[in-house]
Amino acid sequence: MKGFRTVFQQAEAEIVEKKSRFIAHVLPTEEEEEIELFLAELRKKYWDASHNVFAYRVGLNKMTERFSDDGEPAHTAGMPALSVLRKEEICNVCVVVTRYFGGTLLGTGGLVRAYSKATQEGLKAAKIITKESFLRYYMDMDYTMLGKAQYSVMNEGWSILDTEYTDNVRMKLLIPEGDKDRFLKAAAEMSDGRLHPELDETVLAAQVDGQWHYFQPPVL
Repeated sequence: MKGFRTVFQQAEAEIVEKKSRFIAHVLPTEEEEEIELFLAELRKKYWDASHNVFAYRVGLNKMTERFSDDGEPAHTAGMPALSVLRKEEICNVCVVVTRYFGGTLLGTGGLVRAYSKATQEGLKAAKIITKESFLRYYMDMDYTMLGKAQYSVMNEGWSILDTEYTDNVRMKLLIPEGDKDRFLKAAAEMSDGRLHPELDETVLAAQVDGQWHYFQPPVL
């Protein structure tokens, strides 16, 4: 599977422009039905808000995009939020920006900037990630091979998830799916054919704050 950008978690962020509050709510999702429930929940919670603007992009092979200005002047709210999602090239995400009017008109340009900024802050809080397909391997070796194997793996930018030390050494590795042939060739060359990596499974993963996280395959 080709890697794709999305957000890691549900999040909120708030900005204030000329006393108007803009609260961005971000939801990682693949389903439009879930988005409808999310919108209904926010409209109920923020029933007294001036506007509840939304934009979303869902799907990989077949992308669906929607937005709403929810009463703001045409293309000053939902479209700027959608434009941020497009610029970041992220999918499977919905952003709802709730506005409480502060008494000062922002003008067309001011609204575009405010909704764009609120969306950007929401995405920052939700953490943009790239989900990619990886191969999880086990590689057994004796202690004489350990240093060479560690150097080779780290030099290539591959990840050592775990190392077990018993009579021998067992490495648990995460290799990008596209690097499979290069990895197997490197393992053979560094060991003169003595290393035989064992494929565990293919996983969808992303690194967040230095930690690996695993995900269910997306709806295509």
